[in-house]
Amino acid sequence: MSDELELISATKSFGGWLKRYKHRSDALHCDMIFAIYLPPAAEEKSVPLLWWLSGLTCTDENFMQKAGAQRIAAELGIAIICPDTSPRGTELPGEHERYDFGSGAGFYVNATESPWNRHYHMYDYVTEELPALLETHFPLNGKAAISGHSMGGHGALICALKNPGRYTSVSAFAPICNPSQCPWGEFAFTGYLGKDKTDWREWDACELVKSHGSDLALMVDQGDADNFYQDGQLKPEALQAACKEAEVPLTLRMQPGYDHSYFFIASFIDNHLRYHAHHLRSA
Repeated sequence: MSDELELISATKSFGGWLKRYKHRSDALHCDMIFAIYLPPAAEEKSVPLLWWLSGLTCTDENFMQKAGAQRIAAELGIAIICPDTSPRGTELPGEHERYDFGSGAGFYVNATESPWNRHYHMYDYVTEELPALLETHFPLNGKAAISGHSMGGHGALICALKNPGRYTSVSAFAPICNPSQCPWGEFAFTGYLGKDKTDWREWDACELVKSHGSDLALMVDQGDADNFYQDGQLKPEALQAACKEAEVPLTLRMQPGYDHSYFFIASFIDNHLRYHAHHLRSA
């Protein structure tokens, strides 16, 4: 693994630093950019880390610019890492034709179908390669929580469910809860994983809850005015049913009037950060 980082930018924010770095990814076979917010406490000691996984069409910049998370992260002494949402610069056939597949839409899976299996190993990137890189370069204390939005909410849930003991807590905003049963997931999983739906189960939060349970409680916020929820892409009720069947604690908060946008995330991000801070302190 290459552990060289190229600093792209550094911006002071609430006493801490928002930095963007470029590096060569061995997992994805391309150059990648990530953003990290280091709170003021990181100047003096190692700090815990919140992983944020973003949604379709996003890059490392959306959350850091729109969610308003830095103020509370600075107060709580939590670093935040925002990876990109797919490999970049690979120029595969059809990679840029759809917003819900290819560039900006890695779905946090390890692709097995050609030509995507050369580059689209976002799961390995966010659970193995990038954590090792961060441990080498930043003052982190080894404690981590994970959250995300939409496709990234799906990513946060599956990363936590597939890695017991890795994270102190997990939450999600409007996650794609049951991708094997919704149009977004069906198209992406067919392309990345093939047509055999039994191969999809290990990348679907509802299926993982039913087959493996969870050592963590799950927390999900969902706006009831979210057009993607209304169109059947997100399916929080399926996650609720799976958690009930498997006796996994789930806090599902339906938020009246909220849509799928970053205005929704910004409205509740403080609550999520304090939730994760509690668990990070208790770990």
